[in-house]
Amino acid sequence: MSIASLTDPITAEGGRATFHDLDHWMQGRTLYGGASALIAYTTAARAYTDLPPLRAGQIAFVAPTGPEVELKREIVRQGRNVAQVRSEIWCEGKCTLSAFWLFGTEREPNAIHPPAGIADWPGLPEDAAPVMDGKGPAFIKNNFELRRAQELRGSGEPVVRRWARLSDREGLDPVSELILLGDVMPPGAMRAMQRQGPISSINWSFNLLDTAPRTREGWWLSENASQHAAGGYSSERLRLWNADGKQVLDGMQCVAIFG
Repeated sequence: MSIASLTDPITAEGGRATFHDLDHWMQGRTLYGGASALIAYTTAARAYTDLPPLRAGQIAFVAPTGPEVELKREIVRQGRNVAQVRSEIWCEGKCTLSAFWLFGTEREPNAIHPPAGIADWPGLPEDAAPVMDGKGPAFIKNNFELRRAQELRGSGEPVVRRWARLSDREGLDPVSELILLGDVMPPGAMRAMQRQGPISSINWSFNLLDTAPRTREGWWLSENASQHAAGGYSSERLRLWNADGKQVLDGMQCVAIFG
């Protein structure tokens, strides 16, 4: 019932909702970012069932999200091909997450340009060694299986790359799976930190390169790479590939680096 604890309380009408048994989805004092993003996406998708496929999302993690919420959503604009929807999570009268979703119908292509192949292919997930087994924040220990996808350990190039999959994917559509999983890695800047300290995602934006993503046995290759870190913040590029090396998501994130 792990996934159900995030989605069952959400109705097409939105409004007030109570989520139970969220301890296994927590990251410190707030709900893990991928989990809260999934709630916001499901709120929009269940309210407007005739939308075209999801193409992109922009999520702002405004404040800690808890179990007692109010779910808001609205269609900002719906044209012939593209619909743009806003959804929000409110706790105790304050907005804790704001998301903007872009849905678009497929058209006859006037440009075709596949993503570049992945450099330094790490090999198959089935052959990779487990990492973080029984360690890390609650949401990782209880919901994800991670395997090594790079030789680097400790300080060095500010890139974190792991094979990742959900322990329970039952009833989850592929797009929701990527939203839930897309924010699972720590920032690449972690490898450049001069001393240990807390980190916090501030936002996350992504483009889906495949509106019906598929992989083998639930494995996705997840990478966070710091493009620039200074002044207590890191600009991160987030990417996901399937088990055959096809990129399915391209994203950016701003992360606060404390300590």
